[in-house]
Amino acid sequence: MSARPDVVAEARRWIGTPYLHQASLQGAGTDCLGLLRGVWRALVGAEPIRIPAYTMDWSEPSSREDMLEAAATWLRAKPLEAAEPGDVIVFRMRQGFVAKHVGIVARTGAHPMFIHAYTGHGVVESALSTPWARRIAGRFEFPKGA
Repeated sequence: MSARPDVVAEARRWIGTPYLHQASLQGAGTDCLGLLRGVWRALVGAEPIRIPAYTMDWSEPSSREDMLEAAATWLRAKPLEAAEPGDVIVFRMRQGFVAKHVGIVARTGAHPMFIHAYTGHGVVESALSTPWARRIAGRFEFPKGA
């Protein structure tokens, strides 16, 4: 495991992109998954699968952990406490609900930060404050060589 400044740099290139559900186009519009997809395309290449249409309630009706399962399939799982810049973090927005938000760790330490696309804000770099940190359901890293 090691920090990935290339992941952070690419994610920061997306800052200011407006929020647009199901989109993944830097500068034009993206959602949180679209941001991750765009970083993947820039650093790894073509996306490994076609992302099907998804609703804003993302897996809530079925209670399936689609976001966590996809992350575990295409990324490398890490212990929650092993935080490093460039990590992909998956969040549960409400306790007891499925994980359905994703971001990229920009900075660790005393003042941790993460980059994500957030409804009403677009792509921003936010403090990984206690309320956000307690929602982390999974931590992952891009595959080696990416």
